Parts: sequence; C-alpha cells; structure tokens
Amino acid sequence: MPEYATLAPIVLFAYNRPKHTKQLLSTLLENEECQRSPLIAYCDAPKKSEDEPLVNEVRQLLHQVSGFGSIEVIERNENWGLARNVIDGVTTQVKRYGRVIVVEDDLVVSPYFLRFMNEALTRYADEPRVGHIQACDFTNDPTLPYTFLIKWTGSWGWATWERAWKLFNPDGKALLAELEERHLTRQFDFNGNYPFTRMLRRQIAGENNSWAIRWNASLFLNDILSLNVGRSLVHNTGFDGTGTNCGGGGLYSSTLWMEPLPVEMITPIKENQEARRSMARYYHRTNGFWAKALRRIKRTLKGDFGA
Repeated sequence: MPEYATLAPIVLFAYNRPKHTKQLLSTLLENEECQRSPLIAYCDAPKKSEDEPLVNEVRQLLHQVSGFGSIEVIERNENWGLARNVIDGVTTQVKRYGRVIVVEDDLVVSPYFLRFMNEALTRYADEPRVGHIQACDFTNDPTLPYTFLIKWTGSWGWATWERAWKLFNPDGKALLAELEERHLTRQFDFNGNYPFTRMLRRQIAGENNSWAIRWNASLFLNDILSLNVGRSLVHNTGFDGTGTNCGGGGLYSSTLWMEPLPVEMITPIKENQEARRSMARYYHRTNGFWAKALRRIKRTLKGDFGA
C-alpha cells in the first residue's frame, strides 16, 4: 500500500448556505485527522444578485476556519454551477494529490469519516477494479455488512483516485448510447427500480446538470466497483428546500455511525449481489408509483404544492 506524507485532501464545494457549511466544518473538525488533512474549498460565484450576501458569508467563514493541515479557498469569479465546479475541482486536485475526499456543503459527517476514507483509499489504492468509495448509506438495512462492493456510485461523501477519475466521461450522449447498445439500461436502473437512465437522458437534454449520473455511468460501463458502507458515516442535510438538486422529506435520511468502521480487503473483488438486491428493494419501496403518490398527497396536505 502506498505511503503518503499527508492524508488525502478534503475537497469541499460550497455556494450560498453558510449555516450548512458551518455545520459540515464543525463535524469535520471532530475528526482527529483534520489537523493533518489539506482542505481545499471551492466557492462558486452568485448566480443572481440576491445570493451575493450569503455567498460572501460562506467565503468569509471559510477564510476564517482553522484546524486543518492547510486551507486553500478558491473563489470563482463567475457562476460555474455544481457540475462544472466538481468536474474541474476533482480533476485539478486528483492530479495534484493522486486521490481526493469530496464533500458538499449540505453534509454532516461522523467523527470517524476521515479515518475510514483514508484507510480505504490506502487499502484499495492498487486494486484497479475498485474506483470509488462512498461513505453514506440511506437504506438503513441492518443486514448489510460494514463494507461491500457494488456497481453504483453515491455522491454524498465520496473519494477516488487519479487512476479511476481518468475513466470519467463527461459526454452523456456517448454514455447513454453505450448503455443502450449493450442492453444495460435495466441493470443500470437496479432492475427498473430507480430511473438512473432517465436522469442521464435529462442531463443530455439540459433538464439537469448532474455530474454524478455521468460518473455513475462511466464506472458502470467500465465494470468498476465502489466500496460502500453498510453503516453510514455521512448524513445529507440538504433536503430542507435550500438546495438546487434536492427535494424535501426524509427519504434519504441516514443515522450516523459514531464508531470506527473497519476497512477490510474484500476478496474476491466482485459485486455483492445481496447488497445490490437490498438497494433494489429500497428503491422499489421508495420510488414505486404508490410510494410517490403517497408522498405527493402528504406534501399537499402540508401545503407544499411543488413538483
């Protein structure tokens, strides 16, 4: 396993949510590895004038934070949007450091998040079939093992290496064409239980600007696995109406695991089919027609008439 002079850099993407950003930084700083970890924060520019005060507040907060091995704040001069920011930021820093840990401003993490991510980055550094580490579990399925391998990438508290990021293809059209040509769309969608292919089509049509669906498809088509957790070290707080890409409700709530999570080398390197079935069951239970209809009725009764 490779030895590094410093721990993996934490690459943070932030915009106009100072309360969320402060909460994330507070939970990161509960990780003892912070004092040896570089923090690189990308701060997007305001998309509209009314966002400027909050954007400036986030930037000021990041310039004042302490407790990390080093701190670098990169302020965009124009609004890039999350996808362009993530693609550029990860590409730049993974070339610089060889590996990255990526967080967004609407996450909170366990005190053992950085320990797990760094141990996993080191242990699987030379395993070419593992290209992604995901520290969030929202299924809350107690039968899942501590860690498992799966052909799926989550984007809430994740990490990767330069060797894997080279496989990222930003061309959604090319990704969709290959999925269809190889008759893989149903498998990509967890046997039709979640519309990842539709998300990709919407990205191509300009109806969303997701980098994550393209990263998911890129690794899936290359038969690259993700190391996932069965005990969540990350919770997403962005489902409160403040984010541009998150809806409401507790659909993807996680209970933070507040103990060290062991990182064992899984052998053989192959997808855990029971974990895949667990994910499919979760998506079927939460994204089927009646589940969506019930959520819409509940939102309407609460006075939420959004889409």
